Amino acid sequence: MYFFSASPFHPITLSSVDKALVNNKTRCTMNEKTAPSILTCRNLTVGYKDKAVLSGLNLDFAAGQFISLLGPNGAGKTTLLRTLSRHLDPLAGHIAIAGRPLDQMSAMELAAVMAVVLTDKISPPLFTVYEFVALGRYPHTDFLGRLGAADHQAVRHALAAVHADDLAARTFSDLSDGERQKALVARALAQQPRLLLLDEPTLHLDLKHRVEVMGILRNLCRSEGITVLASLHDVDVAAKVSDRVALVKSGVLVDWGMPEIVLENSAVAGLYDFDGADFDHHLGSIELRGTGNRGRAFVLAGMGSGALIYRMLSKRGFRMATGVLHTNDLDYFVARSLGAECICQAAMQAIDDRALAEARRWLAVCDVVIDCGFAVGPMNQGNINLLNTVLAKGKPVLSLRPNGRELALPADGQIIRCADMAQLLAALDQRVPAMGGGGSAPYPEMREAV
Repeated sequence: MYFFSASPFHPITLSSVDKALVNNKTRCTMNEKTAPSILTCRNLTVGYKDKAVLSGLNLDFAAGQFISLLGPNGAGKTTLLRTLSRHLDPLAGHIAIAGRPLDQMSAMELAAVMAVVLTDKISPPLFTVYEFVALGRYPHTDFLGRLGAADHQAVRHALAAVHADDLAARTFSDLSDGERQKALVARALAQQPRLLLLDEPTLHLDLKHRVEVMGILRNLCRSEGITVLASLHDVDVAAKVSDRVALVKSGVLVDWGMPEIVLENSAVAGLYDFDGADFDHHLGSIELRGTGNRGRAFVLAGMGSGALIYRMLSKRGFRMATGVLHTNDLDYFVARSLGAECICQAAMQAIDDRALAEARRWLAVCDVVIDCGFAVGPMNQGNINLLNTVLAKGKPVLSLRPNGRELALPADGQIIRCADMAQLLAALDQRVPAMGGGGSAPYPEMREAV
């Protein structure tokens, strides 16, 4: 059996190395004064034998929050979890649970407070799921491990909490990976812990079970008041479920705090040494940039109309410029993450002459123009003016704009109307090779406006 204690990371102080890494950001010294501390670490160093993996950790874990440990492989996430669960001895420092030194607690006392789910494969023979989950009751049973009415109630509650009631009579060894993970979490919950630590809880799970397991863990924090500490590799998932995140790399705690603050684009890129990808904390997701060696596309977009088109163009190797986008528009954040040249306008302001002039310069050097069919209002009327100008100059436009959703556009001889994304892609494939545009070089020097 594994026992573990998870709880929210709350640094009280940081080592001098940590302070240098986070530039003394205020968020790294914010403590949850309103929440009781369940686990504390002071000057903690973790590792194997004489080799330190993480050093100088000063952390307070508060109750009832979901905490994600993020960092590249080998950063020390699993080592920290194993040390907090007493699978490994700390190399230096002090760990306390609810004020009691961890090394002075008996195994039974520890199991009554914390539970752990590690990545070790287990397959107990001939156990039903109910019997397997009931193993979690042993800190609360008598010497012979006999289950009373309260124990059976706790097992049923644990199975219900992970939506596994229908698995109770199944043999554990017959379960799928996703079902096994739910049974493992149920066994940990049967211990009725205050802390739950998990090492890569979604490893090897399909999308359905990944979403389900993360939702279950998130709800446990709210419904049961359990503190969950999990090592994760999915930054986008961590951004959506976590109350706090801890970033670890190169032997130190790099940053700590609310994901809405900590998971900035540059922080995530630096944590994982991204090349050709970008995490945008407004979107809460990672965008993969294309090669940009096929052709040059200008996308007239806005109000969320361009996001899917940007991704489609990026996948197919187009370099992109787009505009005019307001800086609070979904399209702005997606395009920026994909490395597009964004001609932008401040939020809640009508598109001005400066933005229009810049957009015209980029339009002059593109191979193809795409109109996303954005809705038109007072603030983005300038984009319709751009569309009119392009058509008047004889430049072809691939348009997703439905009839009647345009303002006095010229005759559509140069408009290639596309009913959906599939038709748009087919039109692109026909026209771009014939234009001979592109290459791996950046946009040529911008010519005078069209």
